[in-house]
Amino acid sequence: MRKIDAEIANLNAATAKLVSENQWYRLVVGSGVTLAIVAIAKLFL
Repeated sequence: MRKIDAEIANLNAATAKLVSENQWYRLVVGSGVTLAIVAIAKLFL
């Protein structure tokens, strides 16, 4: 039973890590897209 509890805790920790990394990933991709749009707009305007 303790082994199962330890496995569940490990899975919960891994899930929390993935969720926090995913939030940073979205932020980085969003800022990159925004910069690309600004650069293209600056070229044509």
